[in-house]
Amino acid sequence: MGEVAEFPVEGGSQAPAGLPRQERLEALRRQIAAIPVRGESARPRPAEPAMSPVPVDRLLPVPEPLARLLPDGGLVRGSVVSFSGAMSLLIGVLASATAAGGHAAVVGHRRLGLLAAAEMGAELSRIALIPEPGPDPVEVAAVLLDGMDLVVLGLGGAVVPPARTRAVVARARSKGAALMVTDGRWDGAHVRLEAAVHGYRGLSASARGRLCGTGLSVRAQGRAFQPRVARIDLCAGRTGVEWRPGEPARVGSVPRPAEVAR
Repeated sequence: MGEVAEFPVEGGSQAPAGLPRQERLEALRRQIAAIPVRGESARPRPAEPAMSPVPVDRLLPVPEPLARLLPDGGLVRGSVVSFSGAMSLLIGVLASATAAGGHAAVVGHRRLGLLAAAEMGAELSRIALIPEPGPDPVEVAAVLLDGMDLVVLGLGGAVVPPARTRAVVARARSKGAALMVTDGRWDGAHVRLEAAVHGYRGLSASARGRLCGTGLSVRAQGRAFQPRVARIDLCAGRTGVEWRPGEPARVGSVPRPAEVAR
């Protein structure tokens, strides 16, 4: 048997050259045994860097109780949000965005409550309404992404194919606008919001039948976070509608919109 070849192992160490042949073999065997097998790490992996927060200028504000459900505290520009359920939450998002100086367009919603939006603080002069977008509302919304901060698209029950959703998402990202889609199927949304009415305040005899508050059950889920739920109260204040956190809710306790009569 010829000479034993000296070769580097993990960490660059070698068997000492001055040892007898048998001891050199034993030293090499110990070094080879210390090499980690596939799937193991030779040294501790460095901790993954924490995700940096989204800059404020890339966020559209939302009502404070809803902001607590979203990982970034608002709607990220360039993202798509799928929404279903009670329209009060959608109107609140519109109100927050326009009250902060943003411009919004609403496509395909024939009965948007502008009075409710104004009571929530919306700047109506910054909201464009296209209730009858024609046979292709997706194309209308895609055009409006250029120049708007937020576009709300009512699909009227349509199912948008993945190839087209990808194209619209790419346009929203390049234009820095957020897109909210409702009343249809849009696969691949970054965030999904569901809202359902779970009660009213002010309908008792002592309140003389005047509605002074609505309770919402809200569920948020996204690609990068697990479902989160919350109860949100909309209360009549002195200057308009106020958004307040409701009682805590569990994930399984929040009904889906279809389960609640609206």
